[in-house]
Amino acid sequence: MQTGAAYIRVSTEDQIEFSPDSQIKKIKEYAALHDIFLPEEFIFIDEGISGRHAENRPAFMKMIGMSKAKPRPFDIVLVWKFSRFARSREDSIFYKTMLRRDQGIDVVSISEQLSNDKTSILVESLLEAMDEYYSINLAEEVKRGMNEKFSRGGIVSVPPFGYKAENGHYVIYEEQAPIIRMIFEDFANGLPYRQIATKLNDMGIRSNRGNLFENRTIEYILSNPTYLGKLRRNLNGKDTKDRYHRSDDVMIVDSEHEPIITEDLYQKVQTRIEDIKKSYQPHARTANAPIMLAGLVRCSNCGATLAQATRGTSLQCHRYARGQCDKSHNISLKKINKAVLDQLTADLGNLSLSITVSDPKDTTSTDVTEIALKQEYKKLERVRTAYEAGVDSLEEYRLYKTSIMERIRELEKKLEKPVLTQEKIAQTFQIRLRDALPKLNSPDISEADKNKILRSFISKIVFSRPENTIKIYYYI
Repeated sequence: MQTGAAYIRVSTEDQIEFSPDSQIKKIKEYAALHDIFLPEEFIFIDEGISGRHAENRPAFMKMIGMSKAKPRPFDIVLVWKFSRFARSREDSIFYKTMLRRDQGIDVVSISEQLSNDKTSILVESLLEAMDEYYSINLAEEVKRGMNEKFSRGGIVSVPPFGYKAENGHYVIYEEQAPIIRMIFEDFANGLPYRQIATKLNDMGIRSNRGNLFENRTIEYILSNPTYLGKLRRNLNGKDTKDRYHRSDDVMIVDSEHEPIITEDLYQKVQTRIEDIKKSYQPHARTANAPIMLAGLVRCSNCGATLAQATRGTSLQCHRYARGQCDKSHNISLKKINKAVLDQLTADLGNLSLSITVSDPKDTTSTDVTEIALKQEYKKLERVRTAYEAGVDSLEEYRLYKTSIMERIRELEKKLEKPVLTQEKIAQTFQIRLRDALPKLNSPDISEADKNKILRSFISKIVFSRPENTIKIYYYI
């Protein structure tokens, strides 16, 4: 026996033939005749409501919402006429297709039944063709409407991390904006995607969907012009291969919302992203093998990254190769590898090294920690309120409080500013360097792994062709 649902709709009170009682009576008779169980809670009625727009019919939307439950609550939806299900052909096609395709629920008109003979196959095929046509047409109309709204600076998507939507516009979400600034500033100061993601995750910060941050999440944020007061959209629809919206179909327009970051910071970040992309891009003939110094060596003339050249046996400024730099910086991999390892060995015994820890003017990280601390105190207040209201037991309250207090102590510890002398910084760095050197000189460690080791404490290596020197910039 099938379980059925009934949908009844009337637009005016004078429709005697199609009154709710008349429709229910006929539908119950049909259900009894066809061995369909029809519970009272599955009878949905919209009275005095137009069928033009489905979203304006609460009972209809409740039925659609219930149909998505697993396992499905009913197997069939019975209506007096298909026009009762929806006046709008687009709505009718959309919701009937969704019910049938996604939930396996059929929609049956008890007064407009399709026959079981071979003619019904043709009718069904025509209906499917119409469904497909109107679905495509509807999608195109929706996309056209969204593109038009976007071109005028209107928002057509959910707000990104750092913003919220109010009255059809993005407004800055004050608790998340400092996090966005920290991400941009950290990256501009040389921190890799992975380390920024780890930093955020360690601070207990999560994405809008409650997920951990990843390399690609950070790159997506850094590539998003929304934080500059603009909007972007692929006018041909979503392209799964263009994760960061860099194709020629992407349009960027000015918006009225307030930017979170400055133009200078945004452009500095985009330049670094471009340099990273170029340093890892495959070459025309065959992809070069990974090298220890990939993405680390910079041209002293223009600041661009040196990429592999001469079939992977040397490095050259990629801007020089494109005619954008007027000084060649070609050097063999063998020579520069030896020069870097020799310099690292020499720096191992140098206590007067200049090492960057952080920008002393950068207070963004502190701001983010303070926000996280306030959130923990709010949690503490909520669990106390829950205990006082009798929602949580004393044991539950103790457990929650212990966990929150532990987190508060961790955050307060981060706010304490340690006093580090240059000597202590150099000593800490030299311990890391002493551990790294044997691996960097070992033939058993892959070039890719050596590159990861170097990136953990080297910001960049500037090579000067005219002076034939290298300068290594360290950071902790």
